[in-house]
Amino acid sequence: MNNDVLAMILGGGQGSRLFPLTQLRSKPAVPIGGKYRLIDIPISNCLHADIRRIFVLTQFNSASLNRHISQTYRMDTFSQGFVEILAAEQTPDNSSWFQGTADAVRQARRHFSRYDADYYLILAGDHLYRMDYCEMVDSHIDQKADVTIAVQPVAADDATSMGIFRFDRNGQIVAFEEKPDRQRLVGIGQSIPQGSIFAGHSADKPFIASMGVYVFSRDVLLDMLAADEAKDFGREVIPAALTRYQVNSYLFRNYWADVGSVASFYEANIMLTRPGAPFNFYDPHRPIYTHPRFLPGSRLSDCTAQDVIVAEGCSLDRCTAESSVIGIRTTVQQGARIRRSVLLGADYYEADDAAPARGDAPRLGIGRNVELDRVIVDKNARIGDGARLVNEAGITHADGDGYYIRDGVIIVPKDGVIRPCTVV
Repeated sequence: MNNDVLAMILGGGQGSRLFPLTQLRSKPAVPIGGKYRLIDIPISNCLHADIRRIFVLTQFNSASLNRHISQTYRMDTFSQGFVEILAAEQTPDNSSWFQGTADAVRQARRHFSRYDADYYLILAGDHLYRMDYCEMVDSHIDQKADVTIAVQPVAADDATSMGIFRFDRNGQIVAFEEKPDRQRLVGIGQSIPQGSIFAGHSADKPFIASMGVYVFSRDVLLDMLAADEAKDFGREVIPAALTRYQVNSYLFRNYWADVGSVASFYEANIMLTRPGAPFNFYDPHRPIYTHPRFLPGSRLSDCTAQDVIVAEGCSLDRCTAESSVIGIRTTVQQGARIRRSVLLGADYYEADDAAPARGDAPRLGIGRNVELDRVIVDKNARIGDGARLVNEAGITHADGDGYYIRDGVIIVPKDGVIRPCTVV
């Protein structure tokens, strides 16, 4: 076990940008890829780096996250490793909720500081990527840095929603700005020196952005948390560190995506279905772990499927699916047409004789002759026969009867019900 590093995964706040997927769960507990949850990505990356002391900091809707972690990440009885939830709590010193990412770590300090660790790895719980954290920690040590930040080149459209760095002629970080507007981006982009490792890396991505992945030397983080009342790493801690400590960047060259909004979450899932996708769950050497469910293989009866991910335990009957993710235990009845959609699956099977219990509600899953296009169907939802969810009017934001529209994507919430013949 890597005893030099202790990891902390930030569970985020209310997750309003992912509503209604976060209506009943925290962001790290949101399902992705048919069978995984977002929290599985950073935890799996840690385990592959032999980092087995992991805290997950959360405060909103943490019940399902607690259940998933307790059922999935059970370390050896004779190991000192753990994956442990640290929820916001009232103490004699602090009676408030977490006020930001840095404040969450500050309030958790009383729990993690007693563990021996030379370095603290700070991670986000809503990112999709596969990284070798050992390489980043080694870079931190080799460069004798106090703080190391993982960075990536990004395009202008993405830069306004991220933290952007400015550099001097020698390629050293001189400033950091959280979510600058487009006018500020002009000066920031010109500050990247031609001789640095970033120059020319990608002509269509001229800005260097923080990925929200940090390595802190132990004393530096503890001193900063004790000395400052900063609430957020991006807005306050990192800019303050630039004037007091040696802050280095670590260039990450592979796929990374922040899936903290409905649009980015939808696009990340659809990306998984494409041949040659820059990220997938099929890596034989660095798999993404999740809860083992011991489900039967999926059954497809007289179906047509193109570029579709079908998780285990599904039953599809004489339907058509294209460019979609179909999550665990999903039932799709005959005549259904599913296109460019993300079905998160179900937590249970519904018996054939369950009609009296459900009353006049449709059966669990996707009913007969249903049409879905650009839809996210959350867990345990019921789509009645003949429903047509396609958003032909191109509405970008709306709240409807049993559904929501966010960023042009129709979302049926967890346990939601769409009545038969509904048209959206």
